[in-house]
Amino acid sequence: MTTTRRTLFAAGLAAPAAILATRRAEAQTRWQMASAYSDANFFTRNIRTFLEEIQSASGGQLAIQLHSNASLLPMPQIKRGVQTGQVQLGEILLTAYANEDPFFDADAIPQLVTTYAQAKKLADLQKPYLEARLQRQGMMLLYTVPWPPAGLYAQQPITSVEQLRGSRFRTYSPMTNRFAALIGATPTLVQSAELAQAFATGIVQAQVTSAQTGVDTSAWDYARVFTPLGFTQTKNAVLISRRAFDGLPANQRTAITEAAARAETRGYELSEQATATTQRTLGERGMQIVPPTEQLLADLRRISATMTEEWIQRTGEDGRRLIEAYRA
Repeated sequence: MTTTRRTLFAAGLAAPAAILATRRAEAQTRWQMASAYSDANFFTRNIRTFLEEIQSASGGQLAIQLHSNASLLPMPQIKRGVQTGQVQLGEILLTAYANEDPFFDADAIPQLVTTYAQAKKLADLQKPYLEARLQRQGMMLLYTVPWPPAGLYAQQPITSVEQLRGSRFRTYSPMTNRFAALIGATPTLVQSAELAQAFATGIVQAQVTSAQTGVDTSAWDYARVFTPLGFTQTKNAVLISRRAFDGLPANQRTAITEAAARAETRGYELSEQATATTQRTLGERGMQIVPPTEQLLADLRRISATMTEEWIQRTGEDGRRLIEAYRA
């Protein structure tokens, strides 16, 4: 075979391979996902593993890029971004969207959930109600994971809710807004990224949120005391566009749902680990960790009873069924 013929022969073999590689590259589906949380947060780390598992299970044919730390969309716009197809997946704090539907707020009732076992029970009972509501909005619920239990941040130990009367209380959802009103405080909406400045300038004087958020926002720079309460265990939810999901081949849809199930299990484990490690970090950085008094817990139970009944009134028969099933 002459050199020219060898060259042509090799070129003939290479051409189909190049075409095949191009077609494979063209066949890869590339999606976007938005989250408002930092890369160090366990929610974000869990999502990255979730997305890696999907890409691996799909043989690289489905690649999803995560935009964390609100770099693509701020929290209030993420759910709408999934609905409109601006992004295919998004992570949201359910309670932040309670103005749309109070059912997103069940886990934000104070002292309703105080342990991880209770958080899982409520989440499992709440899931079909959430799925039905998201389905009507063109979305699908993939999984939920609870935050570590919320506690109280202040400049001095709080032994009863009466001490919070008249204070400027940081809120981030309709339920925390209502709680502030019930204790006689002034509700003040402040996003996590603005906490340090809000405390430093006196815009807010106290808040309830998790030790994880405290670490994420360097709470030791703006608050002196943390009181672990088991106040709430609100959930983050990972959503997907139903239209985008249905447009995938069956094997890729399976890859997503199976990875989502593992992400939920892993997320609970990471959340429990974060409860211990983040609270310890607050103490190591100089904050006082002060156990709640019986008076404070009794005050919170009284407020919880009021807020639970108010929530049932807003949600109707579905809400009553959920609370009754949870308490059973």
